[in-house]
Amino acid sequence: MPDNLPPAFVGYPRLPGHQLLSLQGPDAAVFAHAQFSSDVTALPLLHWQWSAWLSAKGRTLAVFQLLRLTEDHVMLVLADGDADAIASQLQRFVFRRKVKVLMRSDLAVAGAFTAPEAASGAAIAHTAGDGWELDLGSDALPRSLRIGAADAFAAGSETDEAAFALAWRQADLRYGLPRLEESQREVWTPQQLGLDRLNGYSVKKGCYPGQEIVARTHFLGKAKRAVQLLQTAAPAQAGDGVQQDDAALGTIASVAGEL
Repeated sequence: MPDNLPPAFVGYPRLPGHQLLSLQGPDAAVFAHAQFSSDVTALPLLHWQWSAWLSAKGRTLAVFQLLRLTEDHVMLVLADGDADAIASQLQRFVFRRKVKVLMRSDLAVAGAFTAPEAASGAAIAHTAGDGWELDLGSDALPRSLRIGAADAFAAGSETDEAAFALAWRQADLRYGLPRLEESQREVWTPQQLGLDRLNGYSVKKGCYPGQEIVARTHFLGKAKRAVQLLQTAAPAQAGDGVQQDDAALGTIASVAGEL
């Protein structure tokens, strides 16, 4: 982003498309470790990591930030929404685990194209009002994410919020962070989405949905497709095929206007 940010991008504009899920209870971390692709139990408290929820066939249902806030509280930041459906599906696997899966409509997510005030790397910082701050940027492209009470961030106009959400999505793609709309869920493996670069999955921890396929692909080196950033000659949609000189190159996983 340029140094002279548009007025609508100053401060911490809300990201209304982002949704939150909390896993709360004594078994929160163990449950998350058994369901998601990353090594949750190795994550220190007040740290976050990229993670994913996969189908039994090793295809990606959702990519998210996983925050280990306390011993009994794990939070998911879902940039692509669908938290209600994911919560309902996760609930089916709770069984006798001492964990509650909760939608967090009481909280909101906001972002800024500036360096965080206190968070650094994977370390989460507390903010005023029992909120949290995350570092999502780099020296070249600083970004910070904040989570707090729904009334803690001023709501902008629909036009301003849409413009900021698009700029945020564009920055995600520049970082190599996949954004999956509904049509692209259960289509891609973690390797194809580049989650290895984000340390978003583990091939060493115990079983989780899709783990066998992920590990086999990793150790046999059979991931034949990898995510690439590109610009098309004409507007495109996720799921469109990409060709060059009549030769098929691949399929579009995410779009974000003109980068």
